[in-house]
Amino acid sequence: MSVLDNVDASTNLAKNNELQLLVFRISESNDSAYYAINVFKTREVVESKNHYLTQIPSSHPLLEGTIILRGLQIPILDLPSWLNNTLTKEEVDRSNILICDFNGVVIGLRIMSAYRVIKKNWNEMHAPDSYRLKDDGVVMNDTRLEDGSLCLILDYEKLLADVIPQALVNVDKDTANLEELAMPDKLKNGTVLIAEDSKTAQTALRGIFKKANINMILFENGKKLVDHVLAMPDPSVIPAIVTDIEMPEMSGFTVIQTLRKNPPTAKVPIIVNSSMTGTNNKREAEVLGASGFVDKTKSHNIIPLIIDVMNA
Repeated sequence: MSVLDNVDASTNLAKNNELQLLVFRISESNDSAYYAINVFKTREVVESKNHYLTQIPSSHPLLEGTIILRGLQIPILDLPSWLNNTLTKEEVDRSNILICDFNGVVIGLRIMSAYRVIKKNWNEMHAPDSYRLKDDGVVMNDTRLEDGSLCLILDYEKLLADVIPQALVNVDKDTANLEELAMPDKLKNGTVLIAEDSKTAQTALRGIFKKANINMILFENGKKLVDHVLAMPDPSVIPAIVTDIEMPEMSGFTVIQTLRKNPPTAKVPIIVNSSMTGTNNKREAEVLGASGFVDKTKSHNIIPLIIDVMNA
């Protein structure tokens, strides 16, 4: 039986500010770290030895090659090497491949073994400032397993940006016409509030809003954004709010619920910008009161969507 067989519906988790994580290891060493990824970014775990790897000439060193799985050609990324951990040939033969879906981009991550699926509340996810001190930091946040072991959640968007940059938004190319858009005065003269914990995504969003000449404030998680909004004398002046779904302390779904129940922010446009692009997540965002949903690979569409919502 697969460790991914018993997974709750994402909609039930969202309402309780919860998430489920697939915990895995990248080494057979007893003292090796535990890592995790949101189960709703995963598809399955397959044994490496059962799949022929086709190498790609002149590719990024961390792009091992591709495999064919269920008719899809899937790039395989060397996650251990990204984390400065080199596997021996024997370990590679015993390793597994975690098939993931980011914004509809299907990739395989080399791991040693899938451990188990755990359920956590977002307020049990911690993001100490030490993870943010370095621009090249790869850890987003962490949590504790039942035995007290530390479990690290990685910045998988940074991995994609490093190895397959074409999978993410190209700020220079994709924002060419943003400054030509006819913007409502409230947007032109106001400040958009954004909750996003990935430094890679933050960089893209800064570039997009700068290109459009729109003021914005970035918050590292949903709780910081909500605390800021609730402390404002008149939150109704906010032209729009943009939020990721996966964030420590408070998820984007809880951000939406909280602000929709607060009369001054009940009608402020809220756009979800997430790499969790499954139908259930989009439907749940809409049910909770989101004004729209943008895949992170298409973040340049956030501003046109905000304009459409404000003009509706």
